[in-house]
Amino acid sequence: MPSYTRNRRSRNSPYLFDGFFGEIHRSAAGSIWRWRTEFAVSASLAGWIYWMIQAITMTWALVVVTGTAGVLALVPYTRGYAIGRFWCLVTRHRLQKLCWEARLHTRSGRLPLILRIRPTEVGERVQVWCRAGICAEDFEAHTEEIRSACYARDTRVARNKRHSQLITIDVIRRDTLHATRQVMPHVTPQTVLQRTGFLTGKARDLAHRFMLGIPRWLRRTPASN
Repeated sequence: MPSYTRNRRSRNSPYLFDGFFGEIHRSAAGSIWRWRTEFAVSASLAGWIYWMIQAITMTWALVVVTGTAGVLALVPYTRGYAIGRFWCLVTRHRLQKLCWEARLHTRSGRLPLILRIRPTEVGERVQVWCRAGICAEDFEAHTEEIRSACYARDTRVARNKRHSQLITIDVIRRDTLHATRQVMPHVTPQTVLQRTGFLTGKARDLAHRFMLGIPRWLRRTPASN
């Protein structure tokens, strides 16, 4: 085949830039964009520590950093906020990795765009923009893979009723209605009999026989709070 024919077909190909976008996705610029939050936090922390070293000695800077980290870890609100944001970062990276491995991307290798991810009471909620060639049904067919990739209990995919290119992925990590402990009753038959002083004669003998038929662990009086 002549070379000019191949060149003409390559110019008219609708997938001429597929390789170009795929190279951008796997380039250093694409990696920096995907890790932009980590880079921004690391740069800000390094700049803050450097400023403190210049303002005070390195020893006092270490004391301030350690004390600040300890306070943030002890306060329930800041600790919960940090843990929630950490799992948001983990979910974002795991979703991007899943989309690449499960072929949830375009022919040019462009992944769906994660618009927003925020923590919820049960896990994380992700807002995803589907590019041309990807739909919500593709994600619904991979709910098991999403659940496994995000280390989650369950995942749910919902499509926006007005804009079909927008989908919401709920990553469920914990069940707020799950019972964490068993509550023992504070009133047992033994307690009732001890508080009842009018049992005499045959009634007391029947109550005693009834108590003997109850297991010992059930007759035990619970400790008072």
